[in-house]
Amino acid sequence: MASCFRGPLPGRRSLPVLLLLLRVSLAQERAAATSLLSGYFGTKSRYEEVNQHLLRDPLSLGPPDPGYLLPSAACAPLQLRALIRHGTRFPTEKQIRKLGQLHRLLRSQERPCPAAQRLARWDMWYQPDMDGKLAPKGRLDMEQLAQRLAARFPGLLSPQRRFAFASSSKHRCVDSSAAFRKGLQLALHRQPPARDIENETTEINDKLMRFFDHCEKFVTCVEENATAMYEVDAFKQGPEMKRVLEKIAATLCVPVRDLNADLVQVAFFTCSFELAIKNVNSPWCSLFSEDDAKVLEYLNDLKQYWKRGYGYDINSRSSCILFQDIFKHLDKAIAESKSSMPISSPVILQFGHAETLQPLLALMGFFKDEEPLAANNYEKQMHRKFRSGRIVPYASNLIFVLYHCDQAKTPEEEYQVQILLNEKLLPFPHSEETVSLYTDLKNHYKDILQNCHFSEECELSKTNDTSTDEL
Repeated sequence: MASCFRGPLPGRRSLPVLLLLLRVSLAQERAAATSLLSGYFGTKSRYEEVNQHLLRDPLSLGPPDPGYLLPSAACAPLQLRALIRHGTRFPTEKQIRKLGQLHRLLRSQERPCPAAQRLARWDMWYQPDMDGKLAPKGRLDMEQLAQRLAARFPGLLSPQRRFAFASSSKHRCVDSSAAFRKGLQLALHRQPPARDIENETTEINDKLMRFFDHCEKFVTCVEENATAMYEVDAFKQGPEMKRVLEKIAATLCVPVRDLNADLVQVAFFTCSFELAIKNVNSPWCSLFSEDDAKVLEYLNDLKQYWKRGYGYDINSRSSCILFQDIFKHLDKAIAESKSSMPISSPVILQFGHAETLQPLLALMGFFKDEEPLAANNYEKQMHRKFRSGRIVPYASNLIFVLYHCDQAKTPEEEYQVQILLNEKLLPFPHSEETVSLYTDLKNHYKDILQNCHFSEECELSKTNDTSTDEL
């Protein structure tokens, strides 16, 4: 009896179907490999890594936090100050140049092995003029963050309120501010807009958002001092990185001498950029295991620790100018509240860098480990607090919220503060509580508020000693 359908006999698959299944299988393997790596990309991590619920719904506020926000019936928010890292960006020109060097190395092989062939065929689509610019995904990061903050703080982020916008002069920060304003416009004016928030001006303020550039001691003794990154350089030559280098060289069938830690790191970062920018599982990810990723994350964290964190006091002390400005505005809001005056700056939104947030968090004592991160204690630091990808991924945000509690039993209880990092409550170092009386908070940071003077902290000694001994 003739069959009504032409095609392969039962139990057999046609070649196109088999190829399709093979492609699906490879894609699934690659996706699984990328998901194993995505928690280790450090400062190149996408924001969704610290808020996984956003992968399902980018406007979700996430699961309820038991200590989250003071009861609105008793306490009303007076002021919100948000320090926001720019959204997802393209690689810098330097990173693109290094990637081009590695890509050319693989393409020049006469008899490449399969892994090298796959990467040689990869489309090198990054162009030097992208140079750290905000990616389309970065604009979306900012628009969606604005909408979530408007939903979380409707009493402050409302059409009637005055917003103060400030930004670093870098284009990725200015563009992040514009994208955030667009998201805020969408959140507050779903009907024809009564107010054009999207075109409100943003003040360029590098003095606060790029304080590190204006600190001579930091620039001379850390930024431009090759010996300041001794621990980073030592780890690059250490046994953990040596094992990763040898493994990658063997996978790509290239001599180990043709690779170095920087080239391996740029391959790893390309995996992260492809995921963050395009949400694709890059073939570059297939080079790395989870153990490799942990080593490369530690290399990145070492740099952050010694250049922006606890490594040298000047890293954090240079941020006291920003810290004091935060408290100056909190003080002003409290004074206006006590005088029954409208709050002149109820919402302050400032756009900067990982390098803006990380020193400030160190100044305040957050994510400090008992032992410093060093080249020779990788194993001991496996459970460290200082993991830059969990602290300052793309679009990371540090938010100070001042509350007025009109049912307070004492004058001290009338004004209280909460801090959110990446939209999650951050326990205060002095109490481990997620809410603090404002008077207690000021008292805890009294030394920084009274004795950390930017000009004095950042002044180079007259001996012009550029060593790190005094840092």
